[in-house]
Amino acid sequence: MTTMIETKLNSKGVTDTIEAFAPPANKVVPGGVAVAALLAAMIGMLTLAGVNQFTAISTVFNTWVHAVGKLWMPGAEGIGPYSGKETLSALAWIGSWIVLHYTLRDRELNLSRWLIVFLVGVGVATTFIWPPVFEYFAGH
Repeated sequence: MTTMIETKLNSKGVTDTIEAFAPPANKVVPGGVAVAALLAAMIGMLTLAGVNQFTAISTVFNTWVHAVGKLWMPGAEGIGPYSGKETLSALAWIGSWIVLHYTLRDRELNLSRWLIVFLVGVGVATTFIWPPVFEYFAGH
């Protein structure tokens, strides 16, 4: 850390030396931090889309997902398996963010490439919850 030294005359005419620390230079954050956040958000969305599909296909899975939501969410009985879908999505998001952050935090990655991966993932997740596609895979 750089130190700045400044001298001034005080009220008695004596020179005082003032030492201060210079603020650190702007630290560049590696692109891996942003990529980890983007990928974690994408994983959370894909998890929500996948769980939504599988709850429509399997009544056993639907019951389990609803039980997951009832473990901690007040009023989960009234909103059905949606509580479990959101719980699993949030767990996938935060869990993957933690893992990806510690894996990628020191790496310099090309954000534009990873942004494309993120947007494709969001497009896939959105497509799977779009009613015509959802109903096709759910067999309705």
